[in-house]
Amino acid sequence: MTQTRTETFPLTDGRELRLTVAEPENAVRGGLVVLHEARGVTDTVRGLVGTLADEGWLVVAPHLYRDVDELADGDVPDRVSKLSGEAVLEDTDVAFVWLGQQGVPADRMGVLGFDLGGSVALVVAGSRTIGAAVTIGGGGILTPLAEGLPPLVEVAAELTCPWLGLYGDDDSQIAQADVEKLRDAAASSEIATDVVRFTDSSHRFDTSPAASAEAWQRVLNWFDSHLR
Repeated sequence: MTQTRTETFPLTDGRELRLTVAEPENAVRGGLVVLHEARGVTDTVRGLVGTLADEGWLVVAPHLYRDVDELADGDVPDRVSKLSGEAVLEDTDVAFVWLGQQGVPADRMGVLGFDLGGSVALVVAGSRTIGAAVTIGGGGILTPLAEGLPPLVEVAAELTCPWLGLYGDDDSQIAQADVEKLRDAAASSEIATDVVRFTDSSHRFDTSPAASAEAWQRVLNWFDSHLR
């Protein structure tokens, strides 16, 4: 697995945003922004960044929690509820700017998020002009996760780039009926979309992409098809 490193990107207000990045050893196929889970930039996130770089992608993961890399489980709900939707999108934009500075054009940029990051990835797919997006889990379908983030069912009807959603029927935080409403909304967007429901946890990347082989292959195929 390609090693990751953490960089800082200066912001216009004088602060800095931390970015975990990984570069492929050979030719760059395009660029991917990885949006982390609710706990923050964990070893799982770093592993995902490195594994995507092994596939030829230039990868960057913005640290959406400005003051800490990883949260204790008990701190997650309060911190997520206090996230600013505007700030999260600004941080994602910084990651796209970073990719642009490395020579990646917008139509070869994609975004991938899981858990909290999956929700944000769908918001990005409905508000930014990029090549493709993938959501792996993530709530907020009917009720927003945080202030400034819209209900995802509203976003899905206004997608601006091809979007793939992967959801597990065993996810106690996301009702199957809500996923079906999201599917219907996405289908009305006139953009290429696909929503896949798994009957077990094999869609999750909590351990590694290898533990979720079908979901991993779907992710790679989606980006292969739309970022070219």
